[in-house]
Amino acid sequence: MSLRSKIVSTFKLHGLTLRSDASACMVEALEGLSTGDVKHWLEKFIEIIQKKPLKPGAISREVIEDVIEECGVGADSDDNNSFLVIDAFKVPKFVFNTDRKKFVPDHSKANIHSAAEDKAALFCERYTVLYQRTLRHELFTMPVLGSGETAPKYRLQPVEFLLSSSALLGNALVFGMVAQLKEGSYFLEDSTGSVEMDISQAEFHSGLFTENCFVLAEGVYEDRLFHVTALGFPPPEPATFSRSHLGNLNFFGGPSTTTCKASTQLAALEKENEEMSIVLLSEVWLDQSMVLDKLRVLFTGFAEAPPAAFVFCGNFCSMPCGPVYYEALKDGLKALADLICDYPSFEKTRFVFVPGPSDPGPGNILPRPALPTLFTEQICSKVPLATFTTNPCRLQYCTKEIAVFREDIMNKMCRNCIRLPSDDVDLPTHLVKTLESQAHLCPLPLHIRPVYWTQDHALHLYPLPDLVILADKYDPFTVKSQTGCTTVNPGSFARSDFQFKVYFPFKGDVQDSKIP
Repeated sequence: MSLRSKIVSTFKLHGLTLRSDASACMVEALEGLSTGDVKHWLEKFIEIIQKKPLKPGAISREVIEDVIEECGVGADSDDNNSFLVIDAFKVPKFVFNTDRKKFVPDHSKANIHSAAEDKAALFCERYTVLYQRTLRHELFTMPVLGSGETAPKYRLQPVEFLLSSSALLGNALVFGMVAQLKEGSYFLEDSTGSVEMDISQAEFHSGLFTENCFVLAEGVYEDRLFHVTALGFPPPEPATFSRSHLGNLNFFGGPSTTTCKASTQLAALEKENEEMSIVLLSEVWLDQSMVLDKLRVLFTGFAEAPPAAFVFCGNFCSMPCGPVYYEALKDGLKALADLICDYPSFEKTRFVFVPGPSDPGPGNILPRPALPTLFTEQICSKVPLATFTTNPCRLQYCTKEIAVFREDIMNKMCRNCIRLPSDDVDLPTHLVKTLESQAHLCPLPLHIRPVYWTQDHALHLYPLPDLVILADKYDPFTVKSQTGCTTVNPGSFARSDFQFKVYFPFKGDVQDSKIP
């Protein structure tokens, strides 16, 4: 059977008819692919077409072209998309529709000079993302039929359930946000109201609890006060489980509307490059000759096996920001460009630069724009694959999703904790548990770490990526959680004896490295 006949017959089996020019367009797109890949793409085409509002009659070429572009079929497309740098201001936004019980794209134009209601929407969106995720957890779902049980193990109650009760309520479990509406008093707040909490006798589970984080609070409601006995985070969810409910929607960003996890070509390309690596460095002070000398040693070591990318996180100068800083930064980037040009084997290696808190930019509000072109034009002219991006940003290598965040988040989270952990679990594990449970890179109060209200979705960690890079001044660490997400801190390259991390996407491994 010819490819064209196979396409037409497959569509007919699903009650769909193709015009001749539409079937010819599909033949052009699928020609040269293996039988298995043709079957895979046909199923994907039909799934997408069936969701579109089609006109009566045969399917036109225009519809097929839109679907092909949406899926990104073809080897050329996948080669171009094998490594992507995704600007925080271009991350797609999805909002949860409570009526349809699904996420829908929000195409409204974001404005950093937003209205007051956008601040409320920010917390409502965080709440709905975590609430719908929590309700899917086995502790809060109905048991399987035949198990003999008739109710879930735990039932979440809204705040208004407590407020509407005049009698004593014991063992109530409420999901909400911790807020300090009055000085010295903590409240639990959700979309239905707020209730004052007494947490003096509460048992805190693992994690770093700050204001504006979302928690599961269990306790007794009496005399208009919620006496909390246990305080914990909503359980995190593995990305594979999230996508089983979300489908192939691309929450991460990039040119395709479908997730890179669904691309067989990208998966094959990743397997062909099993030893490919990504080098991660933070606080690369380009105004210090010692740092440039160590970078030369680093580049020499990787010259024979060039990585897919070097990710450099700021700050890029050791001195405080000022007039002298600007000249030092320009000179440092120029010296780095000359150094890179000494290694022709890096011709296809990407160089990604993420600004730090002290680097020049318009205010210290997240997301932080890329370094101004005033400083970067020289290095970009000499190194065509140099990319200056936002903080945070996202990277995609084949089917691997990577979130990059340059922030001294450990210090700020500990400093603003309601109560510091007292157990033997190390702080990085507590931090990772917090970020995964909150599905957010920076769950701090907005007065501690300002965020553009309409761009808060760029800091979301939902579904969880494969790798989260927290470029922090804290000691280097690597934490692999049960969700399948790995969180690393490469540490300060300039301060910590030139330590860095090497990530191997195919294996998912992270290697600790150091230049002696």
